[in-house]
Amino acid sequence: MVRDLGYRRVQCTGRGAYIISLPKEWVDEIPIEKGSEIDFIVNDDLSLLLIPRRIMEKKFEERLKLNEYWINVSSKDDVEALCRKITALYVVGASLIHMRFSSDIGNSTQFKLSIRSLIRNTLLGSEIIDEDQHELTIQILINHLEFPVEKAIRRMFVLALLADKSSILAIRDFNQNLVGEVVSICSDVNRLNLYVIRQLKFGLEHNLYKDLGFKSPKEFLGYRIVVNVLKNIAENALNLMDGIAALKRMIDEQILFIKEPLDEEDYSQILQFNVSAHRLLEDSLKAMLKRDYALADKVIAKSKDAAAAEGNLIALISTKKIDPNIAAILRLAIDNTRRVMEYSRDISEVTLNRTVEEVALKD
Repeated sequence: MVRDLGYRRVQCTGRGAYIISLPKEWVDEIPIEKGSEIDFIVNDDLSLLLIPRRIMEKKFEERLKLNEYWINVSSKDDVEALCRKITALYVVGASLIHMRFSSDIGNSTQFKLSIRSLIRNTLLGSEIIDEDQHELTIQILINHLEFPVEKAIRRMFVLALLADKSSILAIRDFNQNLVGEVVSICSDVNRLNLYVIRQLKFGLEHNLYKDLGFKSPKEFLGYRIVVNVLKNIAENALNLMDGIAALKRMIDEQILFIKEPLDEEDYSQILQFNVSAHRLLEDSLKAMLKRDYALADKVIAKSKDAAAAEGNLIALISTKKIDPNIAAILRLAIDNTRRVMEYSRDISEVTLNRTVEEVALKD
């Protein structure tokens, strides 16, 4: 709660120093004594924030304090539900998660195997630090200083585009090897997504927006939108790969016979469309990280061509004699690429919102 303690008159000594008295009510409440240290912080609007050293130290200790949670697990609990609860605790900033397995479970092996798999595949920076027959403890070891949010987002971006490109390349010869690659990439993207959400939540709760490179707390929401976009790109690529893999299985098992091969002109046009979409996404991320309003505005203008380009490609496919199963795969690839261009616009809109005050003149 903000309290107004009135005005204080500034006095000047003969040596050019400026002196102001502190409100006695505030001094007694802290309390402040002779020799106490006070930290002076200048805000963006040039107002001055005074924080006694003991309050600063208390805030620092609270940041270091471990967020510890306990989960009691019984035979009635579902393994997947337990994993979801652990994931939720990870996202909200848990440092230690203890699990107690009740005696009615008997053998807790299945629970522990699922937890190990969750840690290995989903929870970045987590390790099991203690385990016996009845208990298991997970510690989250990584923090935002060791792996900054911006670095995690850059990595998500590289992986998401790699998954999307691999899914497009797999169309040409139904490359089964790329399926496993995309599955692995999507798993990594999901791990990074949860990590970034965790760090953004921690930063918002502890008012660390400047430590994360933000100019105001409202930028947390923008970054949350960006990581969700990158996660969607990877998931869309995985859906396309699932369709390709299913089609390949039916062909191998001779359930389905493809009469017409893939039309090279169609594939070349889709590949070119995909390359253009990737360039647009690269520009949108570049604009966001560099706070480039002009570049973000250009990306939004270019993204308007996505629907027209998609329509032209679908019209091209419709004029060719293509197997319906192949046509369905091509349409999904086109749809994914159009989404990438739309996601570029979404990221660029985030950039406009966070930088418009820097380029617009105020009265």
